[in-house]
Amino acid sequence: FNSMLGASFFALLCAAVMFIGGRRLFGSLFSADPAITEPSYLSRLSVAFWSTLIPSASFAVFLAVTYFLFDYFKVLRTDIRELMWSAFSMSAMVFFIYRLARAVLSPSLRSWRLVHVEAKPAQFLVYLFTATAFVTGLDGFANVVNETLSSPLSLTIAKSFAATVLVGLLVVMISLVRPSGKSVIKSPFDRPYRTILFLLGLLPLVAAGFGYIGFARFVTQQIVITGALISTMFLGFQSARSLQDEGAFANSGFGQMLGRQFGFGDAALDRIGVLISLLVNLLVVAVGIPLILMQWRFRWEDISAWIYKAVNGFTIGSVTISLVGVLTGIFAFAFVLFFTRWFQRWLDGNILSRGKIDSGVRHSIKTAFGYAGMAIAGLIGISAAGIDLSSLALVAGALSLGIGIGLQTIDSNFVSGLILLAERPFKVGDWIEAGTTAGFVKKISVRATEVETFHRQTVILPNSVLINAAVGNWTHRNKLGRVDIPLGVAYTTDPARLQEILLEIARAHPLVLKTPEPFVFFKAFGTVTLDFELRIHLGDITQITAVQNDLRFAIFRRLKEAGIEIPFPRDNITFPPVKPVAPDEAGIVPTQIDVAPVSTQKA
Repeated sequence: FNSMLGASFFALLCAAVMFIGGRRLFGSLFSADPAITEPSYLSRLSVAFWSTLIPSASFAVFLAVTYFLFDYFKVLRTDIRELMWSAFSMSAMVFFIYRLARAVLSPSLRSWRLVHVEAKPAQFLVYLFTATAFVTGLDGFANVVNETLSSPLSLTIAKSFAATVLVGLLVVMISLVRPSGKSVIKSPFDRPYRTILFLLGLLPLVAAGFGYIGFARFVTQQIVITGALISTMFLGFQSARSLQDEGAFANSGFGQMLGRQFGFGDAALDRIGVLISLLVNLLVVAVGIPLILMQWRFRWEDISAWIYKAVNGFTIGSVTISLVGVLTGIFAFAFVLFFTRWFQRWLDGNILSRGKIDSGVRHSIKTAFGYAGMAIAGLIGISAAGIDLSSLALVAGALSLGIGIGLQTIDSNFVSGLILLAERPFKVGDWIEAGTTAGFVKKISVRATEVETFHRQTVILPNSVLINAAVGNWTHRNKLGRVDIPLGVAYTTDPARLQEILLEIARAHPLVLKTPEPFVFFKAFGTVTLDFELRIHLGDITQITAVQNDLRFAIFRRLKEAGIEIPFPRDNITFPPVKPVAPDEAGIVPTQIDVAPVSTQKA
């Protein structure tokens, strides 16, 4: 008695630690909040999962520790041990299915349900699912009792017949429940789902009616146990799918915690959500499929052999594919790529920046290291995956001709990009002119170069165009450049006085260089004007627009103050004089229009 009491106490303590610790650890993920009227689908899945897992795991731990301690202290006879194990297994299965049904259907909180169902049908379905699991578990426990007590075969058959008929009727009743009400959106899969469930419920009834009791009993067990496993796997797949939605993981509690702790943005959290989604899918398949196979009477030895063969490699023709090798290759590629990105940031922040290297040169060096690191990561990943690179040489040689012909333009751009990065005729930040495109270089990749025009338009130029055509670079070696401002004045202007005014304006501007000094060029004697050109040099040619604007304003103001005229085209029209006409006998002056040529003179 003392041993049983102590075992029960420690088993209850272990279950309490798991249950209370799970509630404190997962908090709001454990229970639904009635105050939230429109929870997200991911929140509903999380609550359904954890509210099923934690209580079921705690109850299973209590039963398992109790059985282990009872057996350890030798307080169980052999026959009692078998009966207790069967009773504990049945209790764990029934409790798990009950919690799963309540989590999915949520009778008391409509907004937290995972299926479209009203409150009364939801509560009724919970009762039916629990009763089906209870009858199936009771049948299994009674079967162990019959074997332990060596009961007559007729009693075993009668018991199994009654259990299979009852489970079949319960399944048929479940299929006849109409879950959707008038205020709930009906799912297009409601009717097919109920039809399949109805046929599954009829199958053990028909089999038992024809005397196939063993087959009917097997079918009812698979309907309950395999159905529960498939439902749990479905929840896992749905959880993984919801994690892939944009912003779903970033808005979750765990995602927000990662964002605060490590400074991840929404884009990075979305990528992490996709990765976690993939891992959840793999975990669901790795756990669920073996459990289903074991329920279908596959031996664990065969399942473990299949898993071992899949993990360690299987051969297709002359190629051996290994799951461990593939995962190793993926992790090796990711590690080398991560190290390359870290090395790029370290090189730029600690070496290149301290050397005061131009930003374009820094970008070229970083890009070269990035491409080299990616190539090395690919080779290491392929080698770590166990793929023989020599076996790919024949395939690569066979495809090289077709790829070379079909992708010759891309190859040309790729080679041109490497030449641009090596020779650096222009770099990021330079002001270039290529054909009709002029602007600042924003990015140089191996295929194309991004140029931002002065209208803030991004133009993608293929690298082959920049290699084969003339490209003007205003800031190739430095940003020093000359600016010309043309000007025409009237012939009455004193050129020396005009030169003095223009030089005074140019020297007063803070961005105009003193050396080379400004220069006024007497360009030509125009038809109407004397043509001059103010030539200045800037230390930063990218400021050309602002400087030209300032100088033109200043020139217009000073010339107006000095009385210097800036002529503009004018047309003078001269009409011929009108000749007087004598009146006729009646004293009326006749109308007469003399058409003469009109002279025009452009001033």
